[in-house]
Amino acid sequence: MEHLNLLTQIILFSLLGGVLSVMAASVFLLLPESWRNRSLPHLVSFAIGALLGAAFLALLPHAINFADGDVHDITFTVLLGLMAFFLLEKMVLWRHCHSDTCEAHTPDTHSEHSHTHSATGTMILIGDGLHNFVDGVLIAAAFMVDTHLGIVTALAVAAHEIPQEVGDFAILLHSGFSRTRAFVFNILSSLATLAGALLAYFSLGDAQQLLPYVLAVAASSFIYIAVADLIPGLHKRSELAVTIQQVLLIGFGIGVIYLAHSTLH
Repeated sequence: MEHLNLLTQIILFSLLGGVLSVMAASVFLLLPESWRNRSLPHLVSFAIGALLGAAFLALLPHAINFADGDVHDITFTVLLGLMAFFLLEKMVLWRHCHSDTCEAHTPDTHSEHSHTHSATGTMILIGDGLHNFVDGVLIAAAFMVDTHLGIVTALAVAAHEIPQEVGDFAILLHSGFSRTRAFVFNILSSLATLAGALLAYFSLGDAQQLLPYVLAVAASSFIYIAVADLIPGLHKRSELAVTIQQVLLIGFGIGVIYLAHSTLH
């Protein structure tokens, strides 16, 4: 009964850290279309900061700590992850383009919507799924140490997931997803939290060995999305006022992740 009770707590609080944070962030989808269109560029800038903040301030430090200070292996995994996501993006583009006259092969007439929808939307869901999976592992591990630690960890995960999920919704809508499709795919991605928690509960030893490398790959995916897919779009507006606004919003995204992570963890 004690084990069943622990498992029930892990399931409930992993759903809190995953699905309920998506539900809270989905309020963004209820905004009128004109408001969403005006706010999307700002939210994409915020999302860049949140992604970079999550990668450099949360995922990588945890990865290095779990790897007992073996920084070389972690940074090498990040490098391999960046290369892997570059190839993944290429394969997604190739799947949607089989001729030399395809828009992906002609920069002057390149369709931003087609490229972003096929690549960035897929990338953000993969990266978020990995991140959610790791969150589930962390929640379960905390509960297996102490119930109160597990509750605090789950609340912390939910607190820093909400602003990140708002950024994810912004990216998916920016990528051409409908509101319904963005909501459904984000909910499915959030269920990786439950999968990670269950895996950790039933085979925590193996999960702990893999954890730093999963964290490193998740970090590399977030870095790649921010730097390769999202930041280039910001360069289309070069006015000083717009640039200052973009920098401030990126900084705000980083700051939110920093405060959520440092205050609640």
